Amino acid sequence: MRHEVRRLACPAGHAFDIARHGYVNLIGGRRRHHGDDVRMVAARERFLAAGHYRPLSSALAELVAAHAPAPDGVVVDLAGGTGHHLSAVLDAGPRRYGLCVDASTAALRRAARAHPRAAAIGADVWASLPVRDATAGVVLSVFGPRGVAEIERILAPGGVVVVAGPCPEHLEELGRLVGGVGVDPRRPERLAASLRRFECLERRTVTARIRLGHEEVHAVLAMGPSARHLSEDRLGAAVAVLPERVEVTVAVEIAVHRLG
Repeated sequence: MRHEVRRLACPAGHAFDIARHGYVNLIGGRRRHHGDDVRMVAARERFLAAGHYRPLSSALAELVAAHAPAPDGVVVDLAGGTGHHLSAVLDAGPRRYGLCVDASTAALRRAARAHPRAAAIGADVWASLPVRDATAGVVLSVFGPRGVAEIERILAPGGVVVVAGPCPEHLEELGRLVGGVGVDPRRPERLAASLRRFECLERRTVTARIRLGHEEVHAVLAMGPSARHLSEDRLGAAVAVLPERVEVTVAVEIAVHRLG
């Protein structure tokens, strides 16, 4: 594609407007996935801005610096939401550029202004990604879906995919207190099977204990998969009866893989 005034255009004659918020939405026609809604995105922005997942963002930046094939190049963040973790990676690598791919227009509005060296594109991560073959030095997948065939296509020689997902004990205290969606115990096996053509270079588990007030508990529940199963009234009622401060476990496994 080529960049024209306020739009992107391709040689085939297709053109996509750049929204006034700064992102480009390439999803046309009927959607299979709409991504997170406005409420979920606002909750995520509040929770992440408070710094509760800073150890995770720092670990992602360290692992990218350690395993990326070069200190420059493009980092593609799949289902990257507001661009929070991508921004941390770019801050640690001043010669890198980022692309946040997400289906949620609410998230893309935030991601488009998350970092001066990042762009935001609306696309379905299960479908063809709007990235040229062999151009991404790093692909990030943090708490989100990923299409492995497309990752293989867009990775540059020596490029890595960095996948972060919850351990069984992640936020387990909130699951016991208010219910919600648990972690699939088969997740490690499913991940290994999907990346069977990749070599695992490093695994790291990020753990922390955090103390949350009611507003923060509400935010962390409203930003995740539990929000799709709880109405605002049910969520508010569940949080209201909790102790004033709740101690919660953060436990996330990060795995770095390179195509073998």
